[in-house]
Amino acid sequence: MEAAYKVINRMKEEGVIDDYAVGGAVAAIFYVEPFTTYDLDIFCAFSAPGSGIITLTPIYEYLARLGYRPERETVNIEGWPVQFLPIFNPLIEEAVENADTIEVGETPVRVMRPEHLVAIMLDTGRAKDYARISRFLDSEAVNPANLMDVLSRHNLGVKWDDYRRKFQS
Repeated sequence: MEAAYKVINRMKEEGVIDDYAVGGAVAAIFYVEPFTTYDLDIFCAFSAPGSGIITLTPIYEYLARLGYRPERETVNIEGWPVQFLPIFNPLIEEAVENADTIEVGETPVRVMRPEHLVAIMLDTGRAKDYARISRFLDSEAVNPANLMDVLSRHNLGVKWDDYRRKFQS
C-alpha cells in the first residue's frame, strides 16, 4: 500500500489535489484492529474551477497519464483500488484539515483522526458503522473530550445519544 500512498502524495505535491486524508476502514486500521474493506478511501480537497462545480476529472486524467486505470468507482493504484471522494460537508473538511501524519514505511500518510472517523461513522449511520464505533470505544482509541467537541461542533449530539441508548449498556 505504501506505493499507492507515494502516488497520492505526488498528486498533492504536483497540485492535482490541494490536500487529502485517508478515511474509512483503512484509516481505522491505524487505530483499531482491522476490518474487511474493499478499497482505500481518499477524501480530497482541490480547487474547483470558476464554476464552483467539483469534478474528479483532473485526478482521473493525471492517473491515466501514469498508467493507472479506473475500475468501477475506483482507480487501481499499485494493486490497490482507491476511491477519491471530494469533501462534501464541514465535518469531512475538518477531518481532512486536522488529519494526523503517520509513517507507512518511509512514506508520510495523512490519516483522519479517530474522533473524526467516529463522528463520520455516526453521521453515516450504517449498521457496520455502529459496530466500528464500538470497536473504537472498546479499544479506547478516541479521546472522549475530543470526540465530544467534534460531535458538538457538527450537531451530532442527538445521533450520539441515540447510538448510546441503542448500543451501550
